[in-house]
Amino acid sequence: MRPPTIACDESGSEGVNLIGANTAVFAHAAVRLEPAAAAECVARLREFIGSPALEYKANHLLRAKNRAALEWLLTEPLADAASVLLVDKTLFLAGKIVDLLVDRTPYPECLRHRPDGRARALHRDGPRIHGTRRWTEFLRSFTGLLRTSNRRLPATTPAEFFAQTDVLGELVAARPQVTALRDELLADPGLVSPIDPLMPALADTIAFWRPELVIHDEQPSLTPARLAQLLDPVPRWRFVDSRCEPRVQLADFLAGVARRLTEETLHGGGDPELVKLLRPYVLPASVWIGDPAD
Repeated sequence: MRPPTIACDESGSEGVNLIGANTAVFAHAAVRLEPAAAAECVARLREFIGSPALEYKANHLLRAKNRAALEWLLTEPLADAASVLLVDKTLFLAGKIVDLLVDRTPYPECLRHRPDGRARALHRDGPRIHGTRRWTEFLRSFTGLLRTSNRRLPATTPAEFFAQTDVLGELVAARPQVTALRDELLADPGLVSPIDPLMPALADTIAFWRPELVIHDEQPSLTPARLAQLLDPVPRWRFVDSRCEPRVQLADFLAGVARRLTEETLHGGGDPELVKLLRPYVLPASVWIGDPAD
């Protein structure tokens, strides 16, 4: 069988700005449909929804009056032809703390590691031990330490970060390795940041589908050099404007819906029936505590 073509898009991508950002969840979706089938699906959704908007987004599907359209999308055209990878951003960061401060995993090996049991315990116990506010400040300073590309957001120096001995304890011994990594990232902006969830999510999506061609919504951070860091081999690649490619529009719908539904679940709400429909699409590599439907 010929390797598939997949069309991809994401929702909740804010680079390495993971704490105090607009979204608590990152979602990366892939759709494997023929162009004609995808165009027919988008046209059917427009009939369902009936909005005059030129471009539909996930928020159109998530309106109560359009529930039938969303249920149709998740049960019929995308069944067995799509996937979504979910990342709880704070759990993802806990995993990187274990990688870089506890295990001192060298770069670039740390890029593909997913949170293990220790990271999940840290994610659970950090706010309880240190208080939610203090733990959030610590996580924000960790992202600031490794932030090398966004000049609008404050950075954290190694001296500032490792002065937090109330949280770090003996982990201050990791300072030389982490400082060296920070220097390496600053010296080469083309390197993949270990705290950007997009690249490992993309790598796991490609590992699942093994496509010949990836069609992706325009994403400046996905440079050939960064793709080569995580993908071997790198499939053929084409960037498009999602408004002109129905397969990417469907990936955009799925990513946006998945992010919103799981964020609501994360915060103690959510729609159990819709999340149940979403469950078959969620890749096992997702960075999540338990089943996103729980």
